[in-house]
Amino acid sequence: MAIELKLQAFEGPLDLLLHLIEKNKVSIYDIPIALITEQYMAYIDAMTETSMQMDTMSEFLVMAATLLDIKSRMLLPVEKDEEGEEIDPREELVRQLLEYKTYKYMSFELRERENTAQGVWYRRPSIPRQVQQYREPVDPDEVLDKAGVTLPRLYQIFQEVMKRREDLKDPIRAGFGKIEKEQIDTQEAMQFVERYIMNRRRCTFRSLLMLRSGRVYIVVTFLTILELMKRGHVYVTQESNFGEIEIEANDPSQWTDEDDDFMSEWSEESDQTEGDE
Repeated sequence: MAIELKLQAFEGPLDLLLHLIEKNKVSIYDIPIALITEQYMAYIDAMTETSMQMDTMSEFLVMAATLLDIKSRMLLPVEKDEEGEEIDPREELVRQLLEYKTYKYMSFELRERENTAQGVWYRRPSIPRQVQQYREPVDPDEVLDKAGVTLPRLYQIFQEVMKRREDLKDPIRAGFGKIEKEQIDTQEAMQFVERYIMNRRRCTFRSLLMLRSGRVYIVVTFLTILELMKRGHVYVTQESNFGEIEIEANDPSQWTDEDDDFMSEWSEESDQTEGDE
């Protein structure tokens, strides 16, 4: 009796076996190996006449060899395991078919859900902004009570953290502080000191130092006083040791010729200052 077989595309050898089992309406747990193998081999023969790729064909040939092996083992005496139970040569094949059938029908279910979801549209949430921004108020005392934390315990933890910070400090370098470079224009500072003295005719060294801050300004002021003393522009007196240093401007007429530029500059500045006053 010739077997009529209509060729169709199968995803693999397990798909073909499942198709043959459903076509013959037999139980997957009691597969008639002889019948299924005969129909499977007929399909393999039909596949060889088509232009099927070698990779796909090899998968079907491996399953054909597996079916022939199971068929031959079915003809031999029944094998038993260590516990004395009979070993069914079809057991591994049945397990693979059940797993494949499960995944296959799961894919059908997922595909159906995907098709259904394509016609579903969701509305964006329209929750008011005030509701979205609302946060339930937190009571710190209640949180501390639930955690079993008390103020003495918090103070102890704080002291431990501070002690760790102290231990991380370098005892030598930590007290150095930050060294910053003082930015000062020495020429401008010298002119500032000169004008201040000449405009007031008399002042103290302490008052000069109080005008601006910075160590560099102190050094520039001291050098400026020395230079003015050298030129004869000022007189410096100190009545006692560690006493106040008095600075008095000399009469510009007593200056030397080399100081004319300085005198003219001081005169212009002095006139401008008096005009402002």
